[in-house]
Amino acid sequence: QLHLVESGGGLVQPGGSLRLSCATSGSALDNYFIGWFRQAPGKEREGVSCISLSGASTYYADSVKGRFAISRDNARNTVYLQMNSLKSEDTAAYYCAANFPLPTIQQMCSTPKAIPYWGVGTQVTVSS
Repeated sequence: QLHLVESGGGLVQPGGSLRLSCATSGSALDNYFIGWFRQAPGKEREGVSCISLSGASTYYADSVKGRFAISRDNARNTVYLQMNSLKSEDTAAYYCAANFPLPTIQQMCSTPKAIPYWGVGTQVTVSS
């Protein structure tokens, strides 16, 4: 059973940066694809970025391309999401999730309902 705990959320001004961390335990991280998802009030949960076992393959939603960067440190059992140039529309609860390897990394980000392991989330608020 894989456990995931997010941290690093908070209040930031537009144009600012945050780095989210996802600490995992209970099972070796390098057995899983990892993804970051977000959910704003009244909206469906969406895939923000996902990363393959070794980190060689990544996927980003169009809305965050060029601003967010996902990375993983399997030795430290931690996955990161560096978020730069934040906008008000990035405001949401951010969740870390894990799934067993899929044919493509994009598939993980596009099918959140099929993901078995989730963290409890961390709130990101972008406001002046």
